[in-house]
Amino acid sequence: MTGAHCLLESLAASSIRLCFMNPGTSEMQFVSELDRVHGVRGVLCLHETVCAGAADGYARITRRPAATLLHLGPGLANALSNFHNARKARSPIVNIVGEHSTRHLAYDAPLTANIEALAATVSGFTATASTPASLGPLTAKCIAAALAPPGQVATLIVPADISWLDGASIAPPLPHTPRTVPDESVIAQARQWLSDGSPCGIILSGRALLEDSLAAAARITAATGARIFANRYAARLPRGLGGFNPTRLPYFPEPAEAALAGLHRIILVEAAEPVSFFGYPNRRSTLAPPACQFMTLASETEDSLPALIQLASLLPQADPLPSSELRPTLPSGGPLSPDSIGRTLAALLPDNSIVSDEMISSGEAVNGWLLRAARHQLLPVTGGSIGQGLPVAVGAALASPGSKVLALQADGSGMYSLQALWTMARENLNILTVIFANRRYRILDVEMERTGAATVGPLAGRMLDLADPDLDWVSLARGHGVDAVRVSSLPQFIACAATALNRRGPFLIEAVLD
Repeated sequence: MTGAHCLLESLAASSIRLCFMNPGTSEMQFVSELDRVHGVRGVLCLHETVCAGAADGYARITRRPAATLLHLGPGLANALSNFHNARKARSPIVNIVGEHSTRHLAYDAPLTANIEALAATVSGFTATASTPASLGPLTAKCIAAALAPPGQVATLIVPADISWLDGASIAPPLPHTPRTVPDESVIAQARQWLSDGSPCGIILSGRALLEDSLAAAARITAATGARIFANRYAARLPRGLGGFNPTRLPYFPEPAEAALAGLHRIILVEAAEPVSFFGYPNRRSTLAPPACQFMTLASETEDSLPALIQLASLLPQADPLPSSELRPTLPSGGPLSPDSIGRTLAALLPDNSIVSDEMISSGEAVNGWLLRAARHQLLPVTGGSIGQGLPVAVGAALASPGSKVLALQADGSGMYSLQALWTMARENLNILTVIFANRRYRILDVEMERTGAATVGPLAGRMLDLADPDLDWVSLARGHGVDAVRVSSLPQFIACAATALNRRGPFLIEAVLD
């Protein structure tokens, strides 16, 4: 058995069904095996950052890994920014990187690079196959490493000759590392903190933000009055009517500090102590009150659900208050703005949708309205590296083909990975993309002021301005095979969104903001 055949069969044996790929010469043996090995489907992406982001989106929905196939060191380098987001999301990904054949490496050919060093920046596991016989066991180790709590990028480097030579054999899948359950003494301490009258908050992240965990958190806050928060950068957050919506920590430090003000204690559940996104002049980096105490109920590698359920059972039983909020009606007038777009989407969003959020400066207004939309899954930017929104939507749509996926995308960051539109078209994915076209890196206007930089002059202003020429997202989308329309008024947006949310397949609305 060739190494390439063994590698693909090993993926199939571990129920890895998709491989997002942008292959080159060193990976041709793997590609050719797609016609001979059933169970793994290749999905072609036109840039490696799309492969990485799509695998991240797939893992966030399924909590299972997809594979990626990349070409040598430069191909991996192109994917690093979205692998960075995947690492912060704790997404399991099996990342396969082709390498030059072992004899060719001695000649320092143009594409030779230190792949292991590049992979180490985003991977929790990195290994290189040295013989065909080593490939089966290493693949099994790589898959197990990707799935090890809390989930991680695991990189397997495969020289070309290891793919084409015989002598490989499939190794059986390795047992998964189970999540441990928090100690009883920790749960007892959390109960004491919640019961002694001292103002207490709980910050949830990771699996603590799945629906069953949120239901337990709702019972805890009903019993104790504890303030429940969601890590802003968690990989996945169920939101909307019909469920418990914890307060999502704000982006800027001032409102985040205000949200946490008055707390004496904070219980962390798969979460870290909250810090501001950036450091600013004359401001501290931490967000909680300076004298606040912290304890960890469940770490990111532990199973938070039984801990939350047990904690809730130890407290006085109180039913969460039902929400009195209703879905908003469609706006009747006004400008086309993030606020009016958010209200429109909240009124129209189908049940069980998935929202990939990379709106940047438009996000606060829209997400405020989406709290009153039908229940949906929010997939935010986790690691701050932009260019995630469209690829994550691709992976989410492939993970949940029955769901409507809404990619809410700022125009500037959308340009980092617009090749994802082509994969949406080729795979006929059920994605509506809304481009927030303000023709500017608007968030940097805010950050320019916050960092104390000098007044923006005409030369500096051009570094933040996306006009002259304007980006033409309708042409960009159609050039990648996605039908699109441009709207510049609220009535136009309402009409187009209502139609697009009720049709299948990819579609793009470029919303030119007032």
